[in-house]
Amino acid sequence: MDLFCYREGRLWCEGVAADELVGRYGTPTYVYSHGTLVHHLEELTRGFAPVDPFVCFSVKSCPNVHVLRALVERGAGMDVVSLGEMHRALAAGCPPERIVFAGVGKDDAELRAALLGSTDPAYAGPPRPIAMINAESAAEVDRISRVAAGLGVRAGVAVRVNPLVEAGGHAYIKTATHASKFGVTFDQCAQIAAAHRGSPSVWVRGVHVHIGSSIATADPYEEAIRRVVGLVERLGSEGTAIDHVDIGGGFAADYTTGQAPAVPTYAQRVVPLLLPLRRRGVRVMLEPGRMIAGNSGVLLVRVLYVKRSPEKTFVICDAGMNALLRPALYDAFHFVWPARVGPEHTPARRERAPEMPGLVSVDVVGPLCESGDFLARDRALPPVEPGDVLAVFTAGAYGMSMANRYNSRGLPAEVMVSGESSRLVRRRETIDDVIAHELGAG
Repeated sequence: MDLFCYREGRLWCEGVAADELVGRYGTPTYVYSHGTLVHHLEELTRGFAPVDPFVCFSVKSCPNVHVLRALVERGAGMDVVSLGEMHRALAAGCPPERIVFAGVGKDDAELRAALLGSTDPAYAGPPRPIAMINAESAAEVDRISRVAAGLGVRAGVAVRVNPLVEAGGHAYIKTATHASKFGVTFDQCAQIAAAHRGSPSVWVRGVHVHIGSSIATADPYEEAIRRVVGLVERLGSEGTAIDHVDIGGGFAADYTTGQAPAVPTYAQRVVPLLLPLRRRGVRVMLEPGRMIAGNSGVLLVRVLYVKRSPEKTFVICDAGMNALLRPALYDAFHFVWPARVGPEHTPARRERAPEMPGLVSVDVVGPLCESGDFLARDRALPPVEPGDVLAVFTAGAYGMSMANRYNSRGLPAEVMVSGESSRLVRRRETIDDVIAHELGAG
């Protein structure tokens, strides 16, 4: 479900037409639907309600502070993987005790911030530690212990384990394979817990698992969580009581209509496995990103040229892999369609190969000096002309967060729509912004 739809040939985001947004904010522009963001968060919370989930939004998926604030205001915590993401979460109004810090490469400054609850390097107030630090190795837990001892606090730690469950699509988004850099083995987790049992500076109290991204079936979750529940029982028998289990995220979003399972499809398979832990007081955490943000956003781009060669027709737009990297990086599919169409080209569904009269096979490409710069290849679209606006759907997750300044092009604008109102939540970068951090460049 999302609140982007066509009415009388015009694409609308909630109560605002896309062409009105382009007239006001220009292109390329990311447009987010506040109502869709909130709907997905509430749907997820309802689906997992029997285990009273602690839902922490994955900041890396869509880090705009205004997006984060919309979710914090509806009760979400924040899952961060860097000092910058923690800074964003705090700026969005998320209390430190509702932040979880993950990631394989935390340095001392990041751990200090997590344990003090502040990203200010000069902070000298009382510690207000975040909810949990998800540790990825024995060496990291040792580092956490050292930093915590220096601050006079005891760090709450969840150890990330690798359950060796095949999940996810592209190799780059699989995180629970034998070759993955993420997590430790179950035996290593037990060794870490034993090594720090009774430590005054580290409390190993949780287990964390995250098996991949864009996972459109519940099977791997069920398998992974069964293994994690067994590990929790093992740790308890060895003297380490676990009161926090983080099952990660990775739930799919609809890149085509009906592609992603509904929340109950996941919940019905895994909630029964988690209920016994919850009844014993174990806190269950989820860290969704794509499921909440994915189809909450579209990218609007403008057609600059239509270039016809003997082999291909290229629709050249004012943004490509600099604004949306996923197609080039993962060969990912995004439904692309004109923001204004005739009645015969109004899409009832978002499909890889729509069946409509008069469609033309094109490559939708960007302006960059790079052969891999594309948004869609061999795609059937209605005829378009220079000046037309295209919408790239399901671009809310890992869109702006992976945008870049390749060819010294500034980052796009971001806009939030709520009902019949819209507001700029990140201004478009200027050419001066592009060189602003290069000392002496001005």
